[in-house]
Amino acid sequence: MKKTTLKRLAVGTVTFTAATLPLLAAAQVDLGLEYATTIGLGTRDVRETIGGVIRAFMGLLGIVAVVIILLGGFKWMTAGGNEEKVSEAKKLIISGIIGLIIIMSAYAIAQFVVGAIINGTSA
Repeated sequence: MKKTTLKRLAVGTVTFTAATLPLLAAAQVDLGLEYATTIGLGTRDVRETIGGVIRAFMGLLGIVAVVIILLGGFKWMTAGGNEEKVSEAKKLIISGIIGLIIIMSAYAIAQFVVGAIINGTSA
């Protein structure tokens, strides 16, 4: 029993050492991060970049909601007095307005959260 325990301990130690040695060697490698600005990469903070992506996505969703409202208006104008088409167009317009309200609320919440993260974690 002692022999198998010692063997397992030895094998585990050798395996752990063999697995971690490359990590220790990689810690000394120069990754060339100081050249990032030379080749044109931005120096902007990741938090600001994520906030910009969220703002752009919300803006895109806002455009989609406005297009839905315009599509509903177009369908209403071309309904020709058909009550089914008019009610379908009204539903489309109402759905677009509700979507726009939700998007604007989400944008306000995202602005608050991203601003709090940027201000709260800045040095």
